[in-house]
Amino acid sequence: MTDRKLLKKLLLSCALTSAMATAYAQQAPAPENPELKIYRAVPTKVNDLIHTKLDVRFDYKKRYLYGKEWVTLKPHFYPTDSLRLDAKGMDLKSVAVVKNGKNIPLKFKYDDSLSVAIKLDKVYQNNENYTIYIDYTAKPNELKVKGSAAINDAKGLYFINPDGTEKDKPVQIWTQGETESSSCWFPTIDKPSQKTTEEITMTVPAKYVTLSNGKLVSQKTNADGTRTDTWKQELPHSPYLFMMAVGDFKIYKDKWKDKEVSYYLEPKYAPYAKDIFGFTPEVIDFYSKTLGVDYPWVKYSQIVVRDYVSGAMENTSATLHGDYVQATKRELLDAYFSSGQSTIVHELFHQWFGDYVTAESWSNLTVNESFANFSETIWAEHKYGKDAGDDHNYTDMQSYLRSPGANTKNLVRFYYADKEEVFDAVTYQKGGRILNMLRNYLGNAAFYKGLNIYLKTNAFKNGEAQQLRLAFEEASGQDLNWFFNQWYYGAGHPILNISYKWDEATKTETVYLKQTQDGQTFKLPMAIDVYQGGKKVRYKAWMNNKVDSVSYQLAGKPDLVNVDADKILLTKKTDNKTIDEFSFQYFNAPNYLDRYEAIEAAASDQTRKEAQKILIAALKDKYYGLRIKAIKALNLTKDDIRNPAQPILASLAQTDDNTLVRAAALSALGKLKASGNMNLFTQSLSSQSYAVQGAALNAIALLDPAKAMSLAKGLEKDNRGALTSAIMNLYTANGNDAEWPYVYQHFIDAGIQEKFNNLRGFADMTAKVNKPEYAQQGIGQLKEAGIRFKVYGAAPFVVTQLEAIKAARTAMKDDASAKVADEAIKAVNDAK
Repeated sequence: MTDRKLLKKLLLSCALTSAMATAYAQQAPAPENPELKIYRAVPTKVNDLIHTKLDVRFDYKKRYLYGKEWVTLKPHFYPTDSLRLDAKGMDLKSVAVVKNGKNIPLKFKYDDSLSVAIKLDKVYQNNENYTIYIDYTAKPNELKVKGSAAINDAKGLYFINPDGTEKDKPVQIWTQGETESSSCWFPTIDKPSQKTTEEITMTVPAKYVTLSNGKLVSQKTNADGTRTDTWKQELPHSPYLFMMAVGDFKIYKDKWKDKEVSYYLEPKYAPYAKDIFGFTPEVIDFYSKTLGVDYPWVKYSQIVVRDYVSGAMENTSATLHGDYVQATKRELLDAYFSSGQSTIVHELFHQWFGDYVTAESWSNLTVNESFANFSETIWAEHKYGKDAGDDHNYTDMQSYLRSPGANTKNLVRFYYADKEEVFDAVTYQKGGRILNMLRNYLGNAAFYKGLNIYLKTNAFKNGEAQQLRLAFEEASGQDLNWFFNQWYYGAGHPILNISYKWDEATKTETVYLKQTQDGQTFKLPMAIDVYQGGKKVRYKAWMNNKVDSVSYQLAGKPDLVNVDADKILLTKKTDNKTIDEFSFQYFNAPNYLDRYEAIEAAASDQTRKEAQKILIAALKDKYYGLRIKAIKALNLTKDDIRNPAQPILASLAQTDDNTLVRAAALSALGKLKASGNMNLFTQSLSSQSYAVQGAALNAIALLDPAKAMSLAKGLEKDNRGALTSAIMNLYTANGNDAEWPYVYQHFIDAGIQEKFNNLRGFADMTAKVNKPEYAQQGIGQLKEAGIRFKVYGAAPFVVTQLEAIKAARTAMKDDASAKVADEAIKAVNDAK
């Protein structure tokens, strides 16, 4: 899944991190959970799913699914006369075995509305199939289930605006199966180790379209205004990958080779279908060729839905996306390799790693999610260049390193309190980085040969990390136990300190390597590049001990010794180079991180001429991400920086081919508060880029807030992304009752991350608006956010804001609003 996978898509905004960290620090440490001591074995297979046939219809008013199921199974190995199916919160009207076309009732016991134990009509052997018929009603909205930080709900089946009472929101039905929520809408053995073929017949209002796994094989129009669609998935896959979607979607049909590739979007976004998803066939082709296994399913569809409970989901042949991927052409101008694009390629790679070969258990989720994360890097590298891939890879590593407690968790995790916990920065970001290290160590040819062996050996079956190791060993001829033991079955990462010493007498350069982390010593192969006399020589080295060193005899003192020259190690690193060495590294070493590290070093001490030289040069770096980094690093209060930088920034703001660079340059110039730049800022408001417009409006606000407020009024009709944020920041800081309707509506409509970003400003405005009804509207939204985002740790911060609002309203003698704020504080604190 994304990103849920997104997990990384749902990280708290930087604006709130410090405040929330303070709130966390004040909480008592949680007691040790005894469930963490339970070994999570792969569930024993008593029966195997073979085929699942469903006939469903929907009650929009009651939010019910009426289902009939014919599920075919066989004993896995040992004879059995019993069957247990997962079935959460259903009414089970009848359970029967199908014999010669007749349903013979069976005895069953429904345990706690979670699973049903069925007594079969006889003892079946493992060469005998049997079919069970179940007539049932699924009631997802009546289920008492909890989600997680990655997937914030787990009721499996979702009715969106079913009564049509919510303005501007479509009526939709969709499903979400991962981890084990498919059993909320049909009885099954809801484990990833099961595989089954599938047939789903849906009867829906005729005005709607449907989507499911596999191929649409028939459509029948009924006399009552409904239509019956039948979808068949003829290759086996796991129950959590089953999906349905129903609604008013426009379908754009594309293709890869002879297979249909389609995009399902809300009608208003249909004109942008090709802009959003049009690169999908190119990605399918790249992955197919890279893996040596052609895309395995009959079609590939992508559908965008409202109110999705995660980032996206890789349902077999039918990926479901949250609506954040929908965008207009103007929004896409600022996207580049955005979260939406990275999610699209992430979910597509799952069609091989996750769907074609599925993790045997949630403990081995790495063979699904680490690969999907890794795929984002290799696509960025392929499509946009190595710098883009390295940027994405490094950003993911930093996400892992900053994730609290991540260094204590194994990648393959047999101990956890809840399976949902495995969807974290270790499985995603760390796992993807580990695969990239292995690719570097083995080389592309051996690495991708290993993936090919793994996929072909385990096709339409299940895999785990040990099978992955064996495939890489078969491909490379190397023993890789050392790699898997430390990276897959161990926790943490090396904390590496690197220092250097030149001995002029012996002409010897010594590199001192020290791992300072607690616990295990990591075995680290690395490349070391030595630059001396206008030449670069590469050496291979291994760090086998916590304290190690390597020495090189050279003709003279080197200009640079570049440890981990490929910048591939997953490590928290302190590299004790001089600023002169970092300067040489910026101008001579080839990789993104070589230049990134030099810019970092230069930013920390801008009094040095070499540091200034790096930063000014980096304003014209070939990679846009480093141009932006250099712009943000500039200390423009220093004449030695501002004087050479200002004309370059003005040029970048007007002519750079990347809108985000132009926006960053405008932001930097805006902080100078130089009236001579006003024309540039106002001209930039006419840009098609929302990022450029937003930066320009912010810059104008710093010079002339009243003018910015006036200009913002003209931008209210068409604003998204950075421009919306700029207007929100401007209004919450300088506005009052006249601006409240805009601020309030945009806060309601905002996505999760945008809400996080706007919480503080929205709270500040709620505290100061004149009308009590406006204040109470804001308090209501903050209460809702505090409850909804409690799982992300936002509640303490929201409570702090509500307490400030209570005090402000009391001072304004608005006792009614103060009382509402007090009630909101209690509601957030009491929420589960």
